[in-house]
Amino acid sequence: MSVPDSALTTTRAYRRRLDLTRSVPREVVTACLDIAVHAPSGSNRRAWQFVVVDDPEVRSEIASFYRRGFTENLVGKTPGPAQRADFESAQYLADRLHQVPVLVIACQTGRPPDSAPKLASFYGSIYPAVWSFMVALRARGLGSSLTTAHLAYEREVAALLGIPYGEVTQVALIPLAYLKDDPPSSKPRSAAPLTHWNRWPADDKH
Repeated sequence: MSVPDSALTTTRAYRRRLDLTRSVPREVVTACLDIAVHAPSGSNRRAWQFVVVDDPEVRSEIASFYRRGFTENLVGKTPGPAQRADFESAQYLADRLHQVPVLVIACQTGRPPDSAPKLASFYGSIYPAVWSFMVALRARGLGSSLTTAHLAYEREVAALLGIPYGEVTQVALIPLAYLKDDPPSSKPRSAAPLTHWNRWPADDKH
């Protein structure tokens, strides 16, 4: 099975375009997760777990924690003109998260380590699977978004879902739904300005 380039270049954070009125069959979610678990992970541990929530009452409770975390994260912050569209889109999702037909919480066995190299390995071992899942969804006409606002209340969400907090870490919440319409094609981008061969350029201070 090949993934078209269009799925890769149009997998992005979808919020306003999500069709909140159309249900998503469980078999579609399962098929995308079956693809996701082929992703690489550190030491090939594949220490992943995915909690799929399609129960409306449970979604509503998770959404409540999400909105609290989202709101608290904005305290003292004022989005500038360049960020306003993204902020309004994120607010739109936060206000309607309970209506999104499926929420997937990606989890990693264990708790985050203290050292930077081990921390990078910990999260780097699951995000490829999350990305593969999102691309697989997009290839099937769905959209999703990688969110983390609920993690301000990770312990409470763990209790709600029966996740053993001391043994398992939630790393992301992925709301997903079919899209209302086809998204516009992405403008061609070049990685050239961001690519450095053999060493960092001496005149680049970023």
